[in-house]
Amino acid sequence: MKQKTIKKAVHYTGIGLHSGSQIKVEFSPAKENTGIVFSLHGEHGNVFIKPDAAMVSDTMLATTLECDEYSIATVEHLLATIRSLDVDNITITVHGKEIPIMDGSAAPLAYLLREAGIQKQAKNKKVYRLKKAFRFELDGKYIEAKPNDGLVIDYTIDFAHPCIGKQQYLYEASPAAFEKDIAKARTFGFLEQVEHLRSNGLALGGSLETAIVLDKFAVLNAEGLRYKDEFVRHKILDFLGDIAVSAYPIHAKFTVFASGHHINNLFMRALLENADEYLEVVELNDERINVNAKKQQKNFAGNLASI
Repeated sequence: MKQKTIKKAVHYTGIGLHSGSQIKVEFSPAKENTGIVFSLHGEHGNVFIKPDAAMVSDTMLATTLECDEYSIATVEHLLATIRSLDVDNITITVHGKEIPIMDGSAAPLAYLLREAGIQKQAKNKKVYRLKKAFRFELDGKYIEAKPNDGLVIDYTIDFAHPCIGKQQYLYEASPAAFEKDIAKARTFGFLEQVEHLRSNGLALGGSLETAIVLDKFAVLNAEGLRYKDEFVRHKILDFLGDIAVSAYPIHAKFTVFASGHHINNLFMRALLENADEYLEVVELNDERINVNAKKQQKNFAGNLASI
């Protein structure tokens, strides 16, 4: 499997969730082994930031990356989309301090990257392979990762709200599955929370056009939900973005219960701080992929024979 970038530069403009301002974002192709790079404008020129778990400075409402006096907020949906569409190398130039919220989902971002086109490069793709199980738990919420070929996420949420309750979703990662099952799931919030944030000068770009909003009993959006379990699907979207703050994609099976941005980041910090023990960098050449495919076919045939 080869590394990938986009074929041409594209840009879009949208509203920032907190500032309520119009923000322009540009995507540009990047050379092999560049990774994901944010180009941020500041008083002293541009700075280039590669997402890293240790750079996450705020997880209260979204994920914010910070380096010196430079910061960029609400990066999780964009990072999730880039990684989920198998884009390895890209430069993101942001004319503002946050990524536009769009409709609260990643669908517009996926569409934009598809419009830019995705092309293979010459060098092999690199991923982190988990060598042994790793678990992080806090206040009854947890994330557990186990070795696996590819990325699988088994996510459960439990909210004391009649429209949410307990929801579970098993996601087996692929670009097609991301676009069909995850990308369209919108962020959600509660009316009393939104009102409190606005009174403190936050969530100025939040509305029924940028999120699912619930009062104590119902969903307030006139069009309703896009999926009956849209809430847990959106949590998977957030999780995909929050684990993308690493040099390479992580191949593992994740079992997650009631996590959020804060615990996601604590998990990633702990895992990357112990990378020598738990992670190894693997090149996904065609030979390795063919071997894994043959193993899967053999296992499948064995399962059929046992029926």
